[in-house]
Amino acid sequence: MSAGTRISYQPTVDWRKPPAASQPTVVRPVPRRPRRRRAWGLGLLTGVCLALAAAAAAAPVAARHVARHSAGPRYTFRTYDNSSDPAFNQLLGINKGGVIAGYFGSGAFGHPNQGYQLLPGGRGDYVNQDVPGAAQTQVTGLNDTGITVGFFSDENNAYMLNDNFGFYAVRGTSFYAVDFPTRDNASPPVDRLLGVNDHGVAVGFYTNNQGSNRGYEYNIHTHAFSRVLVPGAPRMGRGPSLTAAAINNHGDVAGFYTAVDGATVGFVKTAGGRFITLAYPGASMTQALGINDSGEVVGTYEVATGASCKTHGFTWRAGHGFSVVDDPHGVGATSVNGVNDAGDLVGFYADASGSTNGMLAEPRR
Repeated sequence: MSAGTRISYQPTVDWRKPPAASQPTVVRPVPRRPRRRRAWGLGLLTGVCLALAAAAAAAPVAARHVARHSAGPRYTFRTYDNSSDPAFNQLLGINKGGVIAGYFGSGAFGHPNQGYQLLPGGRGDYVNQDVPGAAQTQVTGLNDTGITVGFFSDENNAYMLNDNFGFYAVRGTSFYAVDFPTRDNASPPVDRLLGVNDHGVAVGFYTNNQGSNRGYEYNIHTHAFSRVLVPGAPRMGRGPSLTAAAINNHGDVAGFYTAVDGATVGFVKTAGGRFITLAYPGASMTQALGINDSGEVVGTYEVATGASCKTHGFTWRAGHGFSVVDDPHGVGATSVNGVNDAGDLVGFYADASGSTNGMLAEPRR
């Protein structure tokens, strides 16, 4: 299926309330390929620490929509967990109006990823957004014009060997497939859109058959692709593994790549061509996952390894450096994935029971 091909039609959604449970079933034919043993990730871009925490045995918990709490002088934190699976939620993007993109379900067999948008107002109003006919959907980003992006899979099997394909949706009613044009894709194929700006330029990555990520931009209006590269990297052939995770309205792209020494470090590539590497001091891994129009970057970093490994969220501004963001219920197990122009942060944390919980952090004003 070529990029920009419409996946299916879904009846118009009333954005004031969740859609009806019944939806038309549309099957998207996908050519089957020989499979290599590659696991479908627990979430968007979790590191080893959070993956281990999320995989821990979790005791049953009651449905929880909103739990307000605060820590430190900078943010007020709220937990948002969809009652369909209160043990696994990730919030991945937030727009200027406070609408949040996310999903529930770990992706394990019988617990598929199910995408949603969370409406503002603190009431826990979820609007389901799944690619019709897909077995799994993650909604990873959104803009202020009604476009959401993410990826989906036709499968939710016991071996977690699921294919995945990028998509964008217009107001939740029209879904379009986006797959980078290459003959060098992994098997099963991996292609994901992770962010989109108000000009309709999305960013994401595909994984090649050597296991390296290739970041790219995709223009929804012109259907044109362009690679996101570190300075000096060849446009074709070998280069460092790189993921483009977010883009703001100026065209600045944030993400992460594998440095020469093998470490994973974050980056910002400005529209003017400047390339800034972000590595939290002493961290074993740094990922930049979101960026707003004022240049505030958010992400996650890890310190130590093995049983001592801890994951922390961060914000970064040019001239100000890094600031740590930890949800008080997930200290050492927090990821920040998105930021809007008001400085509101979204992400997730793993709690003491092993549940993964959606997080909203609002600056204290």
